[in-house]
Amino acid sequence: MPTEAPPSPPEAVIPAGRTVFFVSDGTGITAETFGSSILAQFDRLRFRLKRVPFVDSLEKAHETVRMIEAQAQEDGKRPIVFSTLVNTEILERIKQVKALHLDMFKTFVEPLERELDMKSSHTIGRFHHATDTEAYKNRIEAINFSLAHDDGQSVRNLEEADVILIGVSRSGKTPTSLYLAMQHGLKVANCPLIPEDFERDALPSTIVPHKSKLFGLTIDPDRLSQIRNERRPGSRYAALENCRMEVASAESLMKRESIAWLSTTTKSIEEIAATILTNLNSGR
Repeated sequence: MPTEAPPSPPEAVIPAGRTVFFVSDGTGITAETFGSSILAQFDRLRFRLKRVPFVDSLEKAHETVRMIEAQAQEDGKRPIVFSTLVNTEILERIKQVKALHLDMFKTFVEPLERELDMKSSHTIGRFHHATDTEAYKNRIEAINFSLAHDDGQSVRNLEEADVILIGVSRSGKTPTSLYLAMQHGLKVANCPLIPEDFERDALPSTIVPHKSKLFGLTIDPDRLSQIRNERRPGSRYAALENCRMEVASAESLMKRESIAWLSTTTKSIEEIAATILTNLNSGR
């Protein structure tokens, strides 16, 4: 008689998610960015994220409380609230809601005030009210530079670049360039390595004078083929054999030219950027 197959092990149960509100009298970007980095530590939960910006009056605070309470009733669990609210009256109204409330000013700013023996500015929108600062202007210039020098569109003023990213098409050069420009104010150009470069077995002549600024990105050929097939399904460009050839040629070229590089296959934009920044700060 045939034996019965053993029962399959039970699937892992993923706990029900929670709704998270980021409440701010400004854009809410700071609260969401910081709060999300904390929530990422609980990767077995799926969170529903809701940003509530410009809560700068008691009327808006009342509306926000009603919104959070309605969500709590719908979920059957109290929501989580991260806030960056300066106005005490508005903050007290938000704190009355039945939720886990995490006040970022109280958690981080007040201990620093005690340690530094001085009061903070507690200015509304302080984190992002920077339109008149030199740093903000530099960041805008960096974004414009990176857009103008995306995918080898322009080779003008490459001497102004802080870093020039190279790699095969679809290896992550453009999003990394823009992230470094927007978040760190770096002028980043990026240049694709194409079949003609592999046939010559040499770097593009336009970037050779700036070799000290080069940083390479590579990617697993299977993943590259998947990405390219989404763009050009069934093409030679997306064929696995072609992707393997391009990646192998690019990596060989970067090794021979002693160019620092990393694989983007399993890394986030933040991780890629952090590696590039470390490389820049170490003077290569």
